[in-house]
Amino acid sequence: MIGRRDILKGAAAAAAMTAGPAFALRAAGVGDDWFERTLVIDGLGGIWDPYREEGVTRTSDRFWSELQQTGVDAVRITVYPVGNRADGWARYQESIAQFDSWFAANPDRLVKIRDAAGIAAARKAGKVGVILGTQDSSMIGPDLDRLAAMKADGVMTIQLTYNNRNLAGDGSIEPDNAGLSKLGRATIERIESEKLLLDLSHGGARTMTEAVEAATRPLVISHTGARALADHPRNASDETIRAVADKGGVVGLYFMPYLAADMQATSETVVAHADHLLRIAGEDHIGVGTDNGPVSAPFDAEAKAAMDRSQQERLDRGIAAPGEKVGVYPLVEEYYAVDRYERFASDLAKRGWSERQLDKLLGQNFLRVYGDAWGA
Repeated sequence: MIGRRDILKGAAAAAAMTAGPAFALRAAGVGDDWFERTLVIDGLGGIWDPYREEGVTRTSDRFWSELQQTGVDAVRITVYPVGNRADGWARYQESIAQFDSWFAANPDRLVKIRDAAGIAAARKAGKVGVILGTQDSSMIGPDLDRLAAMKADGVMTIQLTYNNRNLAGDGSIEPDNAGLSKLGRATIERIESEKLLLDLSHGGARTMTEAVEAATRPLVISHTGARALADHPRNASDETIRAVADKGGVVGLYFMPYLAADMQATSETVVAHADHLLRIAGEDHIGVGTDNGPVSAPFDAEAKAAMDRSQQERLDRGIAAPGEKVGVYPLVEEYYAVDRYERFASDLAKRGWSERQLDKLLGQNFLRVYGDAWGA
């Protein structure tokens, strides 16, 4: 069987004849086969197949080929719902059932990850690991026993809040910034006792501060940016970033417009945020959580129209963050490509990042915190 790393070798050979990311990595002093060897974990993304026919659960061959070309080994994806809903638990169960059907249709390609060792096993088998997690705790509410049920389903990370307030605390766009509730503290305690990973992405500033203080185990902000560079509520303050690092956690950098004050983030913007996170958190506590995912849909008029419809739905539901509007797309166009991880690494290498630092950023740090949170 031709595995993902074999495809990467072929791609690297072709890239050697061009001034692409592989060439840039070599020019910066990074080894010829570095990207082929390194572990790549996207701490928050999505594995959606833009080429799959309606009603077909099996991933398309084109999608699978492109997913292999990205070099990604594992991706943390979202189990729904997101936002406050009266039927939150029923929607969660529906979402889990859909994912289980998806795994059942792709056993030779995708693996549900339940422990850190599973990521290495998936890589060795030529498969991609999929980490299930939530981007809200609204479906849990006061019924904390649901966390045990979710773990049994294979959900391994729990994000405490989304943009708005839920029973656990205030999200990033809640104007009162009231922080963590009593239930939120109890939820964190139960998350940790179940050996799940706590995620503070989308949290309000005070919620994140108080949640880090309440946490006794390593935690993550899986996808965010540096508020010191772009004062947006979806970005984290230096104080919060340091606090997560001090608890042994990881802060993941997203490829999103919130990284720029004008919502027009470029590759240079992303690199500037990476440099800042390195200075504030240190090389052992940073990662990548693109909030896009490895395989990109064609960025054409049809795709933009679909994104516009999704954006309008977010606006209508009141879950959109400041700056979100129709025509502003949730991506950084220069990194919206099948080689996004290697391209990002090459840009950092040109800024002086070492192989060791790139290894930690692209996967090793998330792998470590997964092991710390989930246990052996």
